[in-house]
Amino acid sequence: MTVPQGRRSSTFTRLLRHGFTDPSAAERLLGAPELAALRSDPLLLDALGVAADPDLALLGLVRLVEAQPDETSRRELLDTLVSAKPLRDRLLGVLGASEALADHLARHPGDWRALVTYEAADLHPGVEEFERGLADATDPVSLRVSYRRCLLAIAARDVCGTTNVAEAAAELADLATATLRAALAMARTAAPADAAQCRLAVIAMGKCGGHELNYVSDVDVIFVGEAADGADEGKALQAATRLASHMMRICSETTVEGTIWPVDANLRPEGRNGPLVRTLSSHLAYYQRWAKTWEFQALLKARPVAGDLELGEEYVATLAPLVWHAAERDNFVPDVQKMRRRVVENIPAGEVDRELKLGPGGLRDVEFAVQLLQLVHGRSDMSLRSGSTLEALGALAAGGYVGRVDAVQLDDAYRFLRSLEHRIQLFKLRRTHLVPEDDADLRRIGRSLGMRTEPITELNRAWKRHTTVVRRLHEKLFYRPLLDAVAQLAPGEIRLSAEAARQRLVALGYADPSAALRHLEALASGVTRKAAIQRTLLPVLLGWFADSAEPDAGLLNFRKVSDALGKTPWYLRLLRDEGAAAENLARVLSAGRLAPDLLLRAPEAVALLGDPRGLEPRDHAHLEQEVLAAVGRADGAEQAVTAARGVRRRELFRTAAADIIGSYGTEESPAEADPGALVDLVGDAVSDLTAATIAGTLRAVVREGWGDELPTRFAVIGMGRFGGHELGYGSDADVLFVHEPREGVDEHSAAKAAAKVVSEMRRLLQLPSSDPPLLIDTDLRPEGRSGPLVRTLKSYEAYYRRWSLVWESQALLRAEPVAGDAELGRAFIDLIDTLRYPAEGLGEDAVREIRRLKARMEAERMPRGADPTLHAKLGRGGLSDVEWTVQLLQLEQGWAEPGLRTTRTREALAAACAAELIPTEDAAILDEAWVLATRVRNAVMLVRGRAGDTFPSDGRELAAVGRYLGYGPGHVGDMLDDYRRITRRARAVVEERFYGA
Repeated sequence: MTVPQGRRSSTFTRLLRHGFTDPSAAERLLGAPELAALRSDPLLLDALGVAADPDLALLGLVRLVEAQPDETSRRELLDTLVSAKPLRDRLLGVLGASEALADHLARHPGDWRALVTYEAADLHPGVEEFERGLADATDPVSLRVSYRRCLLAIAARDVCGTTNVAEAAAELADLATATLRAALAMARTAAPADAAQCRLAVIAMGKCGGHELNYVSDVDVIFVGEAADGADEGKALQAATRLASHMMRICSETTVEGTIWPVDANLRPEGRNGPLVRTLSSHLAYYQRWAKTWEFQALLKARPVAGDLELGEEYVATLAPLVWHAAERDNFVPDVQKMRRRVVENIPAGEVDRELKLGPGGLRDVEFAVQLLQLVHGRSDMSLRSGSTLEALGALAAGGYVGRVDAVQLDDAYRFLRSLEHRIQLFKLRRTHLVPEDDADLRRIGRSLGMRTEPITELNRAWKRHTTVVRRLHEKLFYRPLLDAVAQLAPGEIRLSAEAARQRLVALGYADPSAALRHLEALASGVTRKAAIQRTLLPVLLGWFADSAEPDAGLLNFRKVSDALGKTPWYLRLLRDEGAAAENLARVLSAGRLAPDLLLRAPEAVALLGDPRGLEPRDHAHLEQEVLAAVGRADGAEQAVTAARGVRRRELFRTAAADIIGSYGTEESPAEADPGALVDLVGDAVSDLTAATIAGTLRAVVREGWGDELPTRFAVIGMGRFGGHELGYGSDADVLFVHEPREGVDEHSAAKAAAKVVSEMRRLLQLPSSDPPLLIDTDLRPEGRSGPLVRTLKSYEAYYRRWSLVWESQALLRAEPVAGDAELGRAFIDLIDTLRYPAEGLGEDAVREIRRLKARMEAERMPRGADPTLHAKLGRGGLSDVEWTVQLLQLEQGWAEPGLRTTRTREALAAACAAELIPTEDAAILDEAWVLATRVRNAVMLVRGRAGDTFPSDGRELAAVGRYLGYGPGHVGDMLDDYRRITRRARAVVEERFYGA
């Protein structure tokens, strides 16, 4: 029969209006003979239009009708579909949301009857009801069929809105419980002898234990076994292990009916390496002695579900005291810091933004935050001891442990994200936490969540909104109640007690919680604009402080900066409006003593942290120009040098801040991947800054004593690390001074003037002030401390021609003019080039002498009691080893290899490698060790505020050095092991390349 075009167009339009995306295919399916009895039913199209995917629902319905074994069954299905609205809504709802359940119904066409019943017990079934639903299963295959039949009913209630997401998750957990019991019963039936020998309890963990299971998820379990009366314990545990293994296989193995879900026992003591079944006493011994914080966190959700429930309850009761006192363990704070640091590196880069569970603002953020607060406060508040995330969140809000508004927003976000996760998994019954990218999938999911107008747009908007809420509240959840406790601004709001506030601060790494609360009260109390902005900033800042090794110092320093700048409008506006400024400030204030000390001497330098280019070191020309301009404006030499030292302090802060932020990374930009780049940044910046400061001091001294022109030309030559552009934060400035009398000036007058300049420069740069001193070291001059501080060019020439030793030639490898008369500086370099790059290299006697000096230095200069494997300068494979090896190559080959004629260690090493004077692998080993040792020295200065060549002995300082070097909480041992390994390899190269061993 031909359908008139007008009628066809009308049907086509109706199908479009009801949400079909392929009306032509839908028309053909509706015209199928199997649906003849329904074709004229106006309710069918309306019911299909309500489904998440009307096209999918109609196709599934046709397949189900076709699969009926006979005409009687087909008529029963169609008649019930027409007459029973609950069945129609449930069946079409499931068919439109789940392709996998549609496949199940096509294979088992009678299972649609599971959706017919609409009684009170059917609306909210528990474990007993599910056990009855699985009672007919006698083997793994029939168990899968019965499981999916029960799952069908859960999905129907879920997609029709009969149950909410928390109820659906609880039903899935109850169905899992019933399934585990059925599987264990099958295993016991298959091995009655084993069953008779042992008591076996199955403890649900994770989402199953917390009554919040997904549609498709591993079911985490732990097994506890005991010997039955009169049985041998060893044999009983073997029997229990066989039963547990068989139970796991029954659930996990793939059959003609697929699988149910994997049973995962990896949360047990020792994980995969530990026995599958332990006795209760063995569990207790492990948790008392060996368990880590995350293992106690996992036990929050422990719940006996199958087997010997009395033994299971005994297990939970025995371990509960350990769980609720986990926050008192010595390693709780570093463990928490470690867990709080987001671990997304294992998520492929293209999936991070679609990851519902582990991505930023995902489910794990909510779950972790709630569980941590349970561990901290559940010790004294029994109401918090729930395995359910949402129940625990509600209890935390009721007790004042989190803000009520925050809890409501987090509850909404968590429910949405779990609903989204359910709908994604329900489609194909596959385990995934990725939001799909295909528009058809997004449309189906959006419609299943009630978004009908623009389902894709609405879904993406809601998803992003809720993840943003979670990201914003994740940190606030910990810290907002602390502010409420001290500020006391919201009348009627339940607040944390003082003791609960102290407990939380201790758990988050604060060593002096009472002082921290005083700082918070000073910062957040009151009704001023300043206090209001501080209350907005502090929850996030406190989280960043807690992520450091020195949270207390970070908070104290923030209070000091805020006290100094709090009344300046730009300061609070900077932190509030400049996204990176607040985090940058938090990192700098909690990374050690040096940077905060520099900042607190001139707090206005905090403005550098908000400028995108504010942390880029300034080049030498700009620095010298600014310093000389400041000197020119000053009255007198002391005021001029004070101004120059002020510029130096600010620029040291800029460099330290860039180094710290580059080492730690921020939420927006990861840590610098190349540690050598950070070493070069610091070395260049501090060396340029030191040169500019010396140039300004020289100008100030000359102007004060002689006006515009000194009677002798004067140059400053940088030596050592200064000449090599490798200064650290705490380095002295090694220099030589050279002068040349001007025409018509006698040598005695010139020498007197030059000596006075040197003396005055050294005095002014060390005057007590709020700025760090700059120490001038002239010990590398001819004749050392016995020789004159300044010589003429001719005097240097005469000395080097007649008296120079090989160590002086080696020292001159780092010589570079840094200030004063540029032409005189170049003349000095021309003079010494023949000494430091001797024609045809060094003779054997000279090489022997250098090696002897190095060996003597190793034996005599190492500080008493210092660990030679951890001394960054003089220790095994440290700076001295690498530098002397490189310098020997320069002395031997610099005359022939232009690339070696550089004052920089890394540059010379790279040139030696390029010239094939050292193998690439050896060069890389030496470079890695030199960079690491340099960073250790920089870290010690940043952390302690004073220079040092070895790792600190104080635990917190050592942890701070570790954080700077990229080691997370609890990994100090790894840092020391890595340092020893890297420098040991470098020493092996030194033995071969320097000593010729």
